[in-house]
Amino acid sequence: MKLHSGARVAVAGAGALGTAVALRLARACFKVTVFDPAAPGDNASGVAAGMLAPVSEALFDPASRGHLAIMRRARDLWATFALELNIPLARAGVRFEGSEAWRGEVGARLAALGLPDTDVTTEDWRLEAQPALAAMRVAAEAAGARFETGVVEAFAPGALTLADGRTEAFDVLVLATGPGLRDGHLAPETKVLAPIKGQILRVSGEVGNVVVRGEGVYLAPGEDLAIGATMEVGRDDLAPDASATRGLRAAAWGLRPDLDLDAAKVEVGVRVTTPDGLPLVGWSRTPGVMLAVGARRNGWLFAPLVADMVAAYLNGDNLDPDAIAMDARRFEKSEA
Repeated sequence: MKLHSGARVAVAGAGALGTAVALRLARACFKVTVFDPAAPGDNASGVAAGMLAPVSEALFDPASRGHLAIMRRARDLWATFALELNIPLARAGVRFEGSEAWRGEVGARLAALGLPDTDVTTEDWRLEAQPALAAMRVAAEAAGARFETGVVEAFAPGALTLADGRTEAFDVLVLATGPGLRDGHLAPETKVLAPIKGQILRVSGEVGNVVVRGEGVYLAPGEDLAIGATMEVGRDDLAPDASATRGLRAAAWGLRPDLDLDAAKVEVGVRVTTPDGLPLVGWSRTPGVMLAVGARRNGWLFAPLVADMVAAYLNGDNLDPDAIAMDARRFEKSEA
């Protein structure tokens, strides 16, 4: 399906993926409206530490272990993407700190990935999530995209219905939101998605300009020190849970005993993941619905790559080779 210039595109979700898609499509002369029920930045992307970290993800998240190459390609797109938007990228990298036994495990994993056993990897970058999300939104609006408060309830080509009863005319709906999609009523492919609740602690503290990665925790510098993050699979509530962050606090204290974690602010976000950890990107079986969802912990990392893929689908352009790995209907095919 190829759309003509000026076609009307609705995007459900104003996180990193949805906003990047809106920006890319608006610049390609589509008429884009983004619908999200939350205030700007009040989503999992806004809560995130902003890691663009292919090596760390491959090392510490089993679901991402086989995706190092595609994650590296996604990170590389950020160099130009961030420059165009004046988004600062912190490239000091990640330092691994921990017990001798744990460092030995990390060294073995690095070797298995074909990487040198080093205490610091400069392959992993970082950005400040809230300012980056705001910069992307400003650029999208400057390109003609609109952002509205609302929840998409139903869609058929030519008619989008919101939860408040409003109906608006759109040619395509791009699904780039999170846990609310999983019942499949907008796209059956989303039934494979599972929620992951993540809690991050923010405190005053210093670790220099490098992210510190220890056993079960990372410490990311910024306006506040971000300590993350829990991975509570199957949970989609936004309530802080002290029992779930107990291990996170203990791990952080093990690295930096002077941190005042009793004064920590707790931030909660819910992400969604596919069974293989890569997002669903491409046409749904539902006519007119495009998917750009399910990036696990890597919504920020994959945002420019996914936005380019969505634009290629809608423009009828040649697809990136990575589109096969992210095919929105790949799980349906494997079950056929």
